Amino acid sequence: MTKRAGILADLREKIGDLPATPGVYLFKDAKGVVLYIGKAKTLRSRVASYFQPSADLAATRGPEIQRMIERLVVDVDALECDSEVDALLHESRLIKDIQPRFNEKQKDDKSFPYLQITTREDFPRVTITRQPQTKGVRLFGPFVSPMELRAALPLMQRVFKFRTCKLDIDAADEARRHFRPCILYSIKQCTAPCAARIGKDDYAERIADLTAFLNSKASKVRRRLTAEMNEAAKKLEFERAAALRDELNAMEGLQRRGLASQHVQPEVFYVDPAEGLAALATVLSLSGPVRTVEGVDIAHLDGGEMCGALVTFIDGKPFKSGYRRYKIKTVEGNDDFACIREVVWRRYKYAGMNEGLFPDVILIDGGKGQLSAAYSAFDEMAFPPPMLVSLAKKNEELFVHGQPNAIRLSRHDAALRLLQSVRDEAHRFAQHYHHILRRRATLDTEPTKPPRRRSKKP
Repeated sequence: MTKRAGILADLREKIGDLPATPGVYLFKDAKGVVLYIGKAKTLRSRVASYFQPSADLAATRGPEIQRMIERLVVDVDALECDSEVDALLHESRLIKDIQPRFNEKQKDDKSFPYLQITTREDFPRVTITRQPQTKGVRLFGPFVSPMELRAALPLMQRVFKFRTCKLDIDAADEARRHFRPCILYSIKQCTAPCAARIGKDDYAERIADLTAFLNSKASKVRRRLTAEMNEAAKKLEFERAAALRDELNAMEGLQRRGLASQHVQPEVFYVDPAEGLAALATVLSLSGPVRTVEGVDIAHLDGGEMCGALVTFIDGKPFKSGYRRYKIKTVEGNDDFACIREVVWRRYKYAGMNEGLFPDVILIDGGKGQLSAAYSAFDEMAFPPPMLVSLAKKNEELFVHGQPNAIRLSRHDAALRLLQSVRDEAHRFAQHYHHILRRRATLDTEPTKPPRRRSKKP
């Protein structure tokens, strides 16, 4: 057996232990570099399809993928996800972050759309957007299918009769009474606040009902549409049944979305790096400009498979070559503070020995306790740390070492938004590594398969 044949045989053995769940898979080369990222409804069968001897990869996935599998792939990692939608969103995020060489067709700047409801208008408007506002709105999504979202919008508008126009409507403007509403009012898809056909409070109730509907599973609506569709079919009203079927599919499509707080798309929430760095230098009273910020986070599940991650931002942008992962070696049990101390010590001891560079700012994910733990790592070093801060997620409070009180910045402050970007990226990177370690631990603890019997040659 050749060396390459042995590698492929080992991979097939490993793939047999992958879970039959939705997830994301990562193919790697001998140096651990990610070559390709894909999503799967069932990880085990999807990944196995690349390595079946009968598979015609050149025809089904292209000659480049065939070359990758036959010559380059030596390892595969898998990240389990809660659903196919979760897998799709994770795949998109990882491809944008890692930029694997064999994902050429997916390395674009395309983002998933949101449903946006304004919150600072007398009569909130509802729109579909790929460039959401950063304030004065409530977001739902991202949605994985723009087509399904566009199909569902008029159905929701028919029920809740909200406006989608760009008019600036003032509830105190009496001249509205002489305004002629558009055709959406005539077909009963809008209550025409532009023409004073509905009051501010009544309109607000409709928006509240819409919000509650979007936050729910919409099971009542699905049951009603299904019953009406079946009834129409019994009466041989096939056109109506087909229309109801389309409505049902559109409403089902509303559930194919992520959460704005979890499936972050940094590229659609633009933060001017220069503005953020300048504001950060001012907030921290630094004498010089800020260029480099490093963020540290810890991930574990009840003390199991503890790991740390460090991300680097240079000039306000992620610098992927500066990312580092740390499997915790010295801490037993569930102790976040000790884990942070270990990661900080392992990262910055080399900088103190002139074997690396200090960043301008070190950001710890957490509150005052996490900040103190990070600072204690420098007790064993013969040099002081650079600017050391932490950001507590609950109230977005900024703690600075040496200052007794937290700094509360405006939610729209450029410095806070830059720190949030670093903190969220460190959290994402740590969680990704933690999932991989958990998966590896599961495979290591599973009982080994008995050796296959080989028939004796006559």
